[in-house]
Amino acid sequence: MTLIKSISGIRGTIGGHVGDGLNPLDIVKFTSAYATLIRQRNTAGNNKIVVGRDARISGEMVKNVVCGTLMGMGFDVVNIGLASTPTTELAVVMEKACGGIILTASHNPKQWNALKLLNERGEFLNAEEGNEVLRIAEKEDFCYADIDSMGQYTENNTYNQKHIEAVLKLPLVDVEAIRRADFKVAIDTVNSVGGIILPELLKALGVNTVYTLYGEPTGNFQHNPEPLEKNLGDIMSVMKKGDYDVAFVVDPDVDRLAMICENGEMYGEEYTLVTVADYVLKHTPGNTVSNLSSTRALADVTRKYGKEYYAAAVGEVNVVTKMKEVSAVIGGEGNGGVIYPECHYGRDALVGIALFLSHLAHEGKKVSALRATYPSYFIAKNRIDLTPDIDVDEVLRKVKDMYRNEKINDIDGVKIDFPDKWVHLRKSNTEPIIRVYSEAATEAAANAIGEDVMRVVYSLAKEQK
Repeated sequence: MTLIKSISGIRGTIGGHVGDGLNPLDIVKFTSAYATLIRQRNTAGNNKIVVGRDARISGEMVKNVVCGTLMGMGFDVVNIGLASTPTTELAVVMEKACGGIILTASHNPKQWNALKLLNERGEFLNAEEGNEVLRIAEKEDFCYADIDSMGQYTENNTYNQKHIEAVLKLPLVDVEAIRRADFKVAIDTVNSVGGIILPELLKALGVNTVYTLYGEPTGNFQHNPEPLEKNLGDIMSVMKKGDYDVAFVVDPDVDRLAMICENGEMYGEEYTLVTVADYVLKHTPGNTVSNLSSTRALADVTRKYGKEYYAAAVGEVNVVTKMKEVSAVIGGEGNGGVIYPECHYGRDALVGIALFLSHLAHEGKKVSALRATYPSYFIAKNRIDLTPDIDVDEVLRKVKDMYRNEKINDIDGVKIDFPDKWVHLRKSNTEPIIRVYSEAATEAAANAIGEDVMRVVYSLAKEQK
């Protein structure tokens, strides 16, 4: 059993002893701590908290515990039912609530669940707020409401439709162009809430032919739910038959978007954001942001329009902070996460689908041909396992010094930017591990530069012993 507490929320496997899994007592403690923080910092002028969840088997149990605890803390709960992460984020804003909790473990397997915590803007808590929640939970420093101050409970199942309406209202979403293109679309929604909302979105966009794979929201995921090529053999086989123009694949909470070309080949998760950004920049030129581990193709596309690209530390909250700082018109993460401020500051696969189809309709190309118009890079991902006695920070400091003649970014680990490739080293906060991401024009070159830097790290670690 596993229970992981971090500044972004609490996640774990269902069951086990207290503190050894995501069980009711730990859910109560963490929810109470979050409610205490919101009570201290509430600027919304009400006592309302939105709760939404993906279709995980444990979701009903977790939802009942969370909602009851919030009511016990004196908060009014608006339960929006089975809903995506971006739907819940929008609901917080539309309800003018003081916060929200999303019950989802994102791309983790079915035995996992989690509480993701939102502020009154429908955005994830920042590091300082997250640490305060952890402190309150550790001290059990919370006080429950008396009988006359308990919160009320209501259900509102209209937010999936409201989310779709918000997407349709975006000026760059061209429903008429999509309808005229008469796209044939396949989707894999991995037995979660995407199976509820994506068919309705596509219908509203004018897509009349939709094939849905694993659409029933049972929580019994029919494959590993992370939308990576190694997990998507079934939908890729569907596409290889040549009957559909594009396939969209989402994770269980619908904030990541992967795509498959008409010939059954992966579009590349890094290129979801790149492609949507190209369409946005063509119509509303401005700055862009992604995290340090995302492809440099976004920077290439941004500079094509004479605008600036900025890198943020890994993590959605960091990307959003940087986007606001530089007034970015589009941003996100290379895992298929599109953040379009015109709608809201959160990764949103619905926005990604609507903008991508609008772009595809305007370009009049096959999906594989559209993909071929962008700079082609390959990202390799590795890890360095070190012993607990190694001072990882000192190792990274020495790496930075050794490569001081290259362009260095140290806002999140160490990223070494060579003229035609890069390597990003990030240390784990929980283990003596350094994650190594490297990108170059070919798979061989990406692996080679990653391995070169890994050898340097191993040599520096050996010197410490």
